[in-house]
Amino acid sequence: MAAGELSSGHGLKKEVRVEILVPRYNSAADHTNSVMIINGKFECYGLEDEFRNLKVYGETRIADGRYPIRFRKVGGFHARYTRKFGAQWHKGMLEICEVPNFKYVLIHIGNDDDDTDACYLVGEDVNGGNNWISGSKNAYVKMYPKVRNALLRGEEVWIEFKTLDDPEE
Repeated sequence: MAAGELSSGHGLKKEVRVEILVPRYNSAADHTNSVMIINGKFECYGLEDEFRNLKVYGETRIADGRYPIRFRKVGGFHARYTRKFGAQWHKGMLEICEVPNFKYVLIHIGNDDDDTDACYLVGEDVNGGNNWISGSKNAYVKMYPKVRNALLRGEEVWIEFKTLDDPEE
């Protein structure tokens, strides 16, 4: 049986995966607001950089699309989060992979677009569509184990970004 498959007990195999949907509903001039839905259930709010036709480093959100998530076990974020949460809990940063023209796109804690360079920030609440999310650490602590545990079981984890409004640069 391949990784990511489970036997149903009747000789049938099914692939197990976590699907994350990120509907972007507010594409503002300097940030983007969204929600994170994991396997059909609301998880938290999100904040990213703004939409741009041409990428500007540290100021452009990733394109709409579906991307795999994998662990990133190197770098400053990984070291800081391992110290902050402990090696038993933190098994690697959640990296959004295979994003054209981007590297090291992570899901992490932060409050406004100054805390991200194309990464996806999570939070418990939004400030009326402004460039701020609160309860970021709490949202991360709630969301992270769902993705971490699936990855540790060898399951696929995918995230899909969909813009619902009409961003203009």
